[in-house]
Amino acid sequence: MSRLVMKFGGTSVANLDRIRNVARHVKREVDAGHDVAVVVSAMAGKTNELVAWCRDASSMHDAREYDAVVASGEQITSGLLAIALQALGIQARSWQGWQIPIRTSDAHASARILEIDGSELISRFTERKEVAVIAGFQGISPQTGRITTLGRGGSDTSAVAIAAAIRADRCDIYTDVDGVYTTDPRVVPKARRLDRIAFEDMLELASQGAKVLQVRSVELGMTQNMPIFVRSSFDAPEDIDPHGTPPGTLICGEEDIMESHVVTGIAFSKDEAQISVRQIEDKPGVAASIFVPLADANINVDMIVQNVSEDGKTTDLTFTVPASDHARARETITRAKDMIGYARLDSATDVAKISVIGSGMRSHAGVAAQAFKALSDKGINIRAITTSEIKFSLLIDTAYTELAVRTLHTLYGLDQT
Repeated sequence: MSRLVMKFGGTSVANLDRIRNVARHVKREVDAGHDVAVVVSAMAGKTNELVAWCRDASSMHDAREYDAVVASGEQITSGLLAIALQALGIQARSWQGWQIPIRTSDAHASARILEIDGSELISRFTERKEVAVIAGFQGISPQTGRITTLGRGGSDTSAVAIAAAIRADRCDIYTDVDGVYTTDPRVVPKARRLDRIAFEDMLELASQGAKVLQVRSVELGMTQNMPIFVRSSFDAPEDIDPHGTPPGTLICGEEDIMESHVVTGIAFSKDEAQISVRQIEDKPGVAASIFVPLADANINVDMIVQNVSEDGKTTDLTFTVPASDHARARETITRAKDMIGYARLDSATDVAKISVIGSGMRSHAGVAAQAFKALSDKGINIRAITTSEIKFSLLIDTAYTELAVRTLHTLYGLDQT
Protein backbone atom coordinates (compact mmCIF):
# COMPACT_ATOMS: atom_id res chain seq x y z
CA MET A 1 0.00 0.00 0.00
CA SER A 2 1.23 3.51 -0.78
CA ARG A 3 0.11 7.09 -0.30
CA LEU A 4 -0.75 9.04 -3.44
CA VAL A 5 -1.67 12.57 -4.38
CA MET A 6 -3.83 12.73 -7.50
CA LYS A 7 -4.15 16.15 -9.17
CA PHE A 8 -6.78 16.87 -11.85
CA GLY A 9 -6.67 19.94 -14.07
CA GLY A 10 -9.49 22.06 -15.44
CA THR A 11 -10.22 19.99 -18.55
CA SER A 12 -10.42 16.84 -16.40
CA VAL A 13 -13.17 18.39 -14.22
CA ALA A 14 -14.83 20.52 -16.90
CA ASN A 15 -18.37 19.23 -16.20
CA LEU A 16 -20.23 16.77 -13.98
CA ASP A 17 -19.64 13.81 -16.30
CA ARG A 18 -15.89 14.41 -16.16
CA ILE A 19 -16.01 14.87 -12.39
CA ARG A 20 -17.73 11.48 -12.14
CA ASN A 21 -14.95 10.06 -14.34
CA VAL A 22 -12.38 11.53 -11.93
CA ALA A 23 -14.25 9.92 -9.03
CA ARG A 24 -13.85 6.52 -10.72
CA HIS A 25 -10.10 7.12 -11.09
CA VAL A 26 -9.91 7.88 -7.38
CA LYS A 27 -12.05 4.85 -6.46
CA ARG A 28 -9.68 2.60 -8.41
CA GLU A 29 -6.74 3.69 -6.25
CA VAL A 30 -8.74 3.52 -3.00
CA ASP A 31 -9.94 0.00 -3.85
CA ALA A 32 -6.28 -0.97 -4.41
CA GLY A 33 -5.62 -0.02 -0.78
CA HIS A 34 -3.87 3.32 -1.27
CA ASP A 35 -4.27 6.40 0.93
CA VAL A 36 -5.38 9.14 -1.44
CA ALA A 37 -5.44 12.94 -1.41
CA VAL A 38 -6.92 14.62 -4.47
CA VAL A 39 -6.10 18.17 -5.59
CA VAL A 40 -8.44 19.80 -8.10
CA SER A 41 -8.42 22.86 -10.31
CA ALA A 42 -11.46 24.93 -11.21
CA MET A 43 -13.61 23.70 -14.10
CA ALA A 44 -12.13 24.60 -17.50
CA GLY A 45 -12.73 28.29 -18.28
CA LYS A 46 -14.13 29.12 -14.84
CA THR A 47 -11.04 30.95 -13.54
CA ASN A 48 -10.93 33.08 -16.72
CA GLU A 49 -14.58 33.96 -16.17
CA LEU A 50 -13.96 34.93 -12.53
CA VAL A 51 -10.92 37.04 -13.48
CA ALA A 52 -13.01 38.82 -16.13
CA TRP A 53 -15.69 39.58 -13.55
CA CYS A 54 -13.10 41.20 -11.27
CA ARG A 55 -11.79 43.34 -14.13
CA ASP A 56 -15.29 44.33 -15.20
CA ALA A 57 -16.17 45.31 -11.63
CA SER A 58 -13.12 47.59 -11.46
CA SER A 59 -9.91 47.82 -13.45
CA MET A 60 -8.14 48.82 -10.20
CA HIS A 61 -9.58 46.03 -8.04
CA ASP A 62 -8.23 45.08 -4.61
CA ALA A 63 -5.90 42.07 -4.97
CA ARG A 64 -7.21 40.61 -1.70
CA GLU A 65 -10.78 40.61 -3.00
CA TYR A 66 -9.55 39.28 -6.35
CA ASP A 67 -8.16 36.24 -4.52
CA ALA A 68 -11.42 35.78 -2.62
CA VAL A 69 -13.28 35.65 -5.95
CA VAL A 70 -10.99 33.51 -8.08
CA ALA A 71 -10.39 30.92 -5.32
CA SER A 72 -14.08 30.03 -5.44
CA GLY A 73 -13.66 28.00 -8.65
CA GLU A 74 -11.63 25.30 -6.90
CA GLN A 75 -13.99 25.35 -3.93
CA ILE A 76 -16.89 24.37 -6.19
CA THR A 77 -14.91 21.56 -7.85
CA SER A 78 -13.68 20.08 -4.56
CA GLY A 79 -17.19 19.99 -3.13
CA LEU A 80 -18.67 18.39 -6.25
CA LEU A 81 -15.94 15.72 -6.41
CA ALA A 82 -16.45 14.87 -2.71
CA ILE A 83 -20.17 14.41 -3.43
CA ALA A 84 -19.39 12.22 -6.46
CA LEU A 85 -17.03 10.06 -4.38
CA GLN A 86 -19.60 9.68 -1.62
CA ALA A 87 -22.11 8.53 -4.24
CA LEU A 88 -19.65 5.71 -5.10
CA GLY A 89 -19.46 4.68 -1.45
CA ILE A 90 -16.09 6.34 -0.80
CA GLN A 91 -15.51 8.19 2.48
CA ALA A 92 -14.47 11.69 1.36
CA ARG A 93 -14.51 15.32 2.43
CA SER A 94 -13.52 18.56 0.74
CA TRP A 95 -10.84 20.88 2.11
CA GLN A 96 -10.14 24.50 1.27
CA GLY A 97 -6.60 25.80 1.50
CA TRP A 98 -7.23 27.68 4.75
CA GLN A 99 -8.70 24.60 6.45
CA ILE A 100 -5.62 22.37 6.16
CA PRO A 101 -3.99 25.00 6.50
CA ILE A 102 -1.72 25.84 3.55
CA ARG A 103 0.18 28.86 4.84
CA THR A 104 1.51 31.24 2.19
CA SER A 105 3.12 34.62 1.78
CA ASP A 106 0.71 37.54 1.53
CA ALA A 107 1.60 38.36 -2.12
CA HIS A 108 -1.98 38.13 -3.35
CA ALA A 109 -2.47 36.54 -6.80
CA SER A 110 1.13 35.23 -6.73
CA ALA A 111 1.63 33.87 -3.22
CA ARG A 112 4.28 31.29 -2.36
CA ILE A 113 3.70 28.34 -0.06
CA LEU A 114 5.54 28.68 3.25
CA GLU A 115 4.27 25.68 5.20
CA ILE A 116 1.63 22.94 5.09
CA ASP A 117 0.46 21.04 8.15
CA GLY A 118 -0.48 17.60 6.82
CA SER A 119 -1.07 15.97 10.23
CA GLU A 120 -4.87 16.09 10.13
CA LEU A 121 -4.98 14.59 6.63
CA ILE A 122 -2.64 11.77 7.69
CA SER A 123 -4.68 10.98 10.82
CA ARG A 124 -7.86 10.76 8.74
CA PHE A 125 -6.15 8.33 6.36
CA THR A 126 -5.28 6.15 9.32
CA GLU A 127 -8.47 6.41 11.36
CA ARG A 128 -11.19 6.77 8.72
CA LYS A 129 -9.66 5.77 5.35
CA GLU A 130 -11.01 9.13 4.24
CA VAL A 131 -10.10 10.66 0.87
CA ALA A 132 -9.10 14.31 1.15
CA VAL A 133 -10.39 16.39 -1.78
CA ILE A 134 -8.38 19.61 -1.70
CA ALA A 135 -8.99 22.88 -3.53
CA GLY A 136 -5.76 23.66 -5.38
CA PHE A 137 -4.30 27.07 -6.21
CA GLN A 138 -5.05 28.60 -2.81
CA GLY A 139 -3.90 29.05 0.75
CA ILE A 140 -4.05 31.51 3.62
CA SER A 141 -1.75 34.31 4.73
CA PRO A 142 -0.85 33.98 8.43
CA GLN A 143 -0.17 37.74 8.53
CA THR A 144 -3.63 38.80 7.40
CA GLY A 145 -5.75 35.66 7.79
CA ARG A 146 -7.01 36.15 4.23
CA ILE A 147 -7.32 33.73 1.29
CA THR A 148 -4.40 33.86 -1.13
CA THR A 149 -3.88 32.32 -4.58
CA LEU A 150 -0.66 30.97 -6.08
CA GLY A 151 -0.88 32.33 -9.64
CA ARG A 152 -2.07 30.62 -12.81
CA GLY A 153 -1.31 26.91 -12.85
CA GLY A 154 -0.89 26.99 -9.07
CA SER A 155 -2.84 23.77 -8.51
CA ASP A 156 0.19 21.82 -9.77
CA THR A 157 2.28 23.49 -7.07
CA SER A 158 -0.41 22.81 -4.45
CA ALA A 159 -0.38 19.12 -5.35
CA VAL A 160 3.39 18.66 -5.12
CA ALA A 161 3.56 20.64 -1.86
CA ILE A 162 0.78 18.57 -0.31
CA ALA A 163 2.47 15.36 -1.49
CA ALA A 164 5.62 16.43 0.38
CA ALA A 165 3.62 17.45 3.48
CA ILE A 166 1.84 14.10 3.81
CA ARG A 167 4.96 12.11 2.82
CA ALA A 168 3.32 10.66 -0.29
CA ASP A 169 5.11 8.08 -2.40
CA ARG A 170 4.24 9.92 -5.62
CA CYS A 171 2.29 12.86 -7.02
CA ASP A 172 0.20 11.97 -10.09
CA ILE A 173 -0.70 14.92 -12.34
CA TYR A 174 -3.69 13.95 -14.48
CA THR A 175 -4.14 16.16 -17.52
CA ASP A 176 -5.44 16.14 -21.10
CA VAL A 177 -2.19 14.67 -22.47
CA ASP A 178 -0.65 11.29 -21.67
CA GLY A 179 2.78 12.52 -20.64
CA VAL A 180 5.69 14.79 -21.51
CA TYR A 181 6.79 14.76 -25.15
CA THR A 182 10.10 15.63 -26.78
CA THR A 183 8.30 18.66 -28.23
CA ASP A 184 4.73 19.72 -29.04
CA PRO A 185 3.20 16.83 -31.09
CA ARG A 186 0.94 19.34 -32.84
CA VAL A 187 4.06 20.89 -34.40
CA VAL A 188 6.10 17.69 -34.81
CA PRO A 189 3.88 14.62 -35.32
CA LYS A 190 6.98 12.43 -34.84
CA ALA A 191 7.47 13.70 -31.27
CA ARG A 192 7.60 10.85 -28.78
CA ARG A 193 6.47 10.51 -25.21
CA LEU A 194 9.26 10.26 -22.65
CA ASP A 195 9.01 7.44 -20.13
CA ARG A 196 11.19 9.37 -17.68
CA ILE A 197 12.69 12.84 -17.52
CA ALA A 198 15.00 14.39 -14.93
CA PHE A 199 13.70 17.24 -12.76
CA GLU A 200 16.35 19.57 -14.15
CA ASP A 201 15.41 18.90 -17.78
CA MET A 202 11.69 19.23 -17.00
CA LEU A 203 12.34 22.51 -15.21
CA GLU A 204 14.01 23.91 -18.31
CA LEU A 205 11.27 22.60 -20.62
CA ALA A 206 8.55 24.13 -18.43
CA SER A 207 10.32 27.49 -18.08
CA GLN A 208 11.06 27.72 -21.81
CA GLY A 209 7.51 27.26 -23.06
CA ALA A 210 6.31 23.68 -22.50
CA LYS A 211 2.81 23.97 -21.01
CA VAL A 212 2.53 20.56 -19.29
CA LEU A 213 3.47 21.68 -15.76
CA GLN A 214 3.85 24.93 -13.86
CA VAL A 215 7.54 25.77 -13.31
CA ARG A 216 7.19 26.15 -9.54
CA SER A 217 5.69 22.68 -9.19
CA VAL A 218 8.77 21.16 -10.85
CA GLU A 219 11.08 23.25 -8.65
CA LEU A 220 9.24 21.99 -5.58
CA GLY A 221 9.38 18.39 -6.78
CA MET A 222 13.14 18.71 -7.26
CA THR A 223 13.83 20.31 -3.86
CA GLN A 224 11.57 17.81 -2.05
CA ASN A 225 12.68 14.85 -4.21
CA MET A 226 9.01 14.09 -4.87
CA PRO A 227 8.45 11.93 -7.99
CA ILE A 228 5.80 13.44 -10.29
CA PHE A 229 3.92 11.25 -12.76
CA VAL A 230 2.19 13.01 -15.67
CA ARG A 231 -0.67 10.94 -17.10
CA SER A 232 -4.00 11.27 -18.92
CA SER A 233 -7.33 11.55 -17.09
CA PHE A 234 -9.14 10.46 -20.26
CA ASP A 235 -7.96 6.86 -20.10
CA ALA A 236 -10.88 4.68 -18.98
CA PRO A 237 -10.48 4.23 -15.19
CA GLU A 238 -11.65 0.60 -15.37
CA ASP A 239 -8.93 -0.31 -17.92
CA ILE A 240 -6.02 0.73 -15.71
CA ASP A 241 -4.24 -1.70 -13.41
CA PRO A 242 -3.53 0.29 -10.20
CA HIS A 243 -0.56 -1.99 -9.50
CA GLY A 244 0.88 -1.64 -13.02
CA THR A 245 2.60 1.21 -14.86
CA PRO A 246 0.13 3.13 -17.04
CA PRO A 247 1.21 5.33 -19.99
CA GLY A 248 2.76 8.54 -18.77
CA THR A 249 6.01 10.29 -17.88
CA LEU A 250 7.80 10.02 -14.54
CA ILE A 251 9.68 13.16 -13.50
CA CYS A 252 12.41 12.08 -11.12
CA GLY A 253 16.02 12.50 -10.08
CA GLU A 254 18.72 12.10 -12.72
CA GLU A 255 20.09 9.12 -10.80
CA ASP A 256 16.82 7.23 -11.46
CA ILE A 257 17.18 7.44 -15.25
CA MET A 258 19.02 4.51 -16.77
CA GLU A 259 19.63 5.95 -20.24
CA SER A 260 20.47 9.63 -20.63
CA HIS A 261 20.19 11.35 -24.03
CA VAL A 262 22.29 14.31 -25.09
CA VAL A 263 19.11 16.25 -25.95
CA THR A 264 15.90 15.51 -24.04
CA GLY A 265 13.49 17.88 -25.72
CA ILE A 266 12.85 21.11 -27.59
CA ALA A 267 10.63 23.87 -26.23
CA PHE A 268 9.49 27.01 -28.01
CA SER A 269 7.64 30.20 -27.20
CA LYS A 270 6.09 32.74 -29.53
CA ASP A 271 5.21 35.00 -26.59
CA GLU A 272 8.42 37.01 -26.97
CA ALA A 273 9.40 40.59 -27.79
CA GLN A 274 12.88 41.81 -28.67
CA ILE A 275 14.12 45.23 -27.55
CA SER A 276 17.41 46.80 -28.67
CA VAL A 277 18.89 49.87 -26.98
CA ARG A 278 21.31 51.40 -29.50
CA GLN A 279 24.55 53.37 -29.10
CA ILE A 280 24.86 53.50 -25.34
CA GLU A 281 28.10 54.81 -23.84
CA ASP A 282 30.16 51.73 -22.91
CA LYS A 283 30.90 52.36 -19.24
CA PRO A 284 30.29 50.68 -15.86
CA GLY A 285 26.69 50.85 -14.65
CA VAL A 286 25.02 51.21 -18.04
CA ALA A 287 23.39 47.74 -17.85
CA ALA A 288 22.05 48.54 -14.39
CA SER A 289 20.53 51.78 -15.70
CA ILE A 290 18.45 49.65 -18.11
CA PHE A 291 17.60 46.57 -16.10
CA VAL A 292 16.95 48.08 -12.66
CA PRO A 293 13.97 50.16 -13.94
CA LEU A 294 12.64 47.06 -15.73
CA ALA A 295 12.94 45.02 -12.53
CA ASP A 296 11.20 47.78 -10.55
CA ALA A 297 8.35 47.55 -13.08
CA ASN A 298 8.18 43.74 -12.51
CA ILE A 299 9.15 43.06 -16.13
CA ASN A 300 10.98 39.76 -16.52
CA VAL A 301 14.00 39.95 -18.85
CA ASP A 302 15.19 36.74 -20.51
CA MET A 303 17.84 36.67 -23.27
CA ILE A 304 20.50 39.41 -23.11
CA VAL A 305 23.09 40.11 -25.82
CA GLN A 306 25.59 42.98 -25.81
CA ASN A 307 27.61 44.14 -28.82
CA VAL A 308 30.46 46.64 -28.46
CA SER A 309 31.20 49.04 -31.34
CA GLU A 310 34.50 48.99 -33.23
CA ASP A 311 35.83 52.07 -31.43
CA GLY A 312 34.90 50.57 -28.06
CA LYS A 313 33.10 53.73 -26.96
CA THR A 314 29.46 52.68 -27.46
CA THR A 315 27.52 49.47 -27.21
CA ASP A 316 24.17 48.02 -28.32
CA LEU A 317 22.23 46.00 -25.77
CA THR A 318 19.49 43.59 -26.95
CA PHE A 319 17.17 41.62 -24.68
CA THR A 320 13.80 39.86 -24.71
CA VAL A 321 10.72 40.29 -22.55
CA PRO A 322 7.29 38.59 -22.65
CA ALA A 323 5.24 39.97 -25.53
CA SER A 324 2.56 41.05 -23.04
CA ASP A 325 5.14 43.38 -21.42
CA HIS A 326 6.46 44.83 -24.69
CA ALA A 327 4.68 48.19 -24.47
CA ARG A 328 5.46 48.64 -20.76
CA ALA A 329 9.11 47.76 -21.32
CA ARG A 330 9.46 50.34 -24.11
CA GLU A 331 7.76 52.95 -21.96
CA THR A 332 10.02 52.14 -18.99
CA ILE A 333 13.20 52.46 -21.11
CA THR A 334 11.93 55.68 -22.72
CA ARG A 335 11.30 57.26 -19.30
CA ALA A 336 14.86 56.37 -18.26
CA LYS A 337 16.44 57.73 -21.47
CA ASP A 338 18.27 60.61 -19.77
CA MET A 339 19.82 58.22 -17.25
CA ILE A 340 20.74 55.58 -19.87
CA GLY A 341 21.86 57.96 -22.62
CA TYR A 342 21.01 55.90 -25.69
CA ALA A 343 20.63 57.11 -29.30
CA ARG A 344 17.81 54.86 -30.53
CA LEU A 345 15.32 52.29 -29.23
CA ASP A 346 14.24 49.45 -31.57
CA SER A 347 11.85 46.59 -30.88
CA ALA A 348 10.02 43.72 -32.56
CA THR A 349 7.27 41.30 -31.58
CA ASP A 350 7.57 38.94 -34.56
CA VAL A 351 10.17 36.76 -32.81
CA ALA A 352 10.15 33.29 -31.24
CA LYS A 353 12.47 31.56 -28.81
CA ILE A 354 13.59 27.98 -29.49
CA SER A 355 15.26 26.14 -26.60
CA VAL A 356 17.20 22.87 -26.89
CA ILE A 357 17.43 21.10 -23.53
CA GLY A 358 19.33 18.08 -22.25
CA SER A 359 21.46 17.12 -19.24
CA GLY A 360 23.71 15.19 -21.62
CA MET A 361 25.08 18.48 -22.99
CA ARG A 362 27.32 18.68 -19.95
CA SER A 363 29.59 15.98 -21.37
CA HIS A 364 29.17 16.56 -25.12
CA ALA A 365 30.85 19.32 -27.11
CA GLY A 366 29.50 20.90 -30.29
CA VAL A 367 25.78 20.33 -29.62
CA ALA A 368 24.88 23.98 -30.25
CA ALA A 369 27.17 24.22 -33.30
CA GLN A 370 25.18 21.43 -34.97
CA ALA A 371 22.01 23.49 -34.54
CA PHE A 372 23.58 26.63 -36.01
CA LYS A 373 24.65 24.69 -39.11
CA ALA A 374 21.27 22.94 -39.54
CA LEU A 375 19.30 26.18 -39.25
CA SER A 376 21.68 27.97 -41.60
CA ASP A 377 21.09 25.25 -44.19
CA LYS A 378 17.33 25.97 -43.93
CA GLY A 379 17.90 29.72 -44.38
CA ILE A 380 16.87 30.56 -40.82
CA ASN A 381 18.61 33.60 -39.34
CA ILE A 382 19.45 33.61 -35.61
CA ARG A 383 18.93 36.99 -33.92
CA ALA A 384 20.31 36.12 -30.47
CA ILE A 385 21.81 33.16 -28.60
CA THR A 386 22.05 32.33 -24.90
CA THR A 387 23.56 29.20 -23.37
CA SER A 388 23.71 27.40 -20.05
CA GLU A 389 25.11 24.06 -18.90
CA ILE A 390 22.12 22.00 -20.09
CA LYS A 391 20.33 24.36 -22.50
CA PHE A 392 20.79 26.82 -25.30
CA SER A 393 18.14 29.19 -26.64
CA LEU A 394 17.89 30.85 -30.04
CA LEU A 395 15.81 33.87 -31.04
CA ILE A 396 14.46 33.67 -34.60
CA ASP A 397 11.68 35.16 -36.73
CA THR A 398 8.27 33.78 -35.73
CA ALA A 399 7.52 32.68 -39.30
CA TYR A 400 10.27 30.02 -39.05
CA THR A 401 9.23 28.56 -35.67
CA GLU A 402 7.72 25.27 -36.86
CA LEU A 403 10.44 24.68 -39.44
CA ALA A 404 13.16 25.29 -36.84
CA VAL A 405 11.55 22.97 -34.27
CA ARG A 406 11.11 20.16 -36.81
CA THR A 407 14.67 20.60 -38.10
CA LEU A 408 16.23 20.42 -34.63
CA HIS A 409 13.96 17.60 -33.49
CA THR A 410 15.22 15.45 -36.37
CA LEU A 411 18.82 16.66 -36.01
CA TYR A 412 19.09 15.36 -32.44
CA GLY A 413 17.41 12.00 -33.14
CA LEU A 414 14.22 12.74 -31.22
CA ASP A 415 11.83 11.52 -33.94
CA GLN A 416 9.96 8.31 -33.20
CA THR A 417 11.72 5.18 -34.43
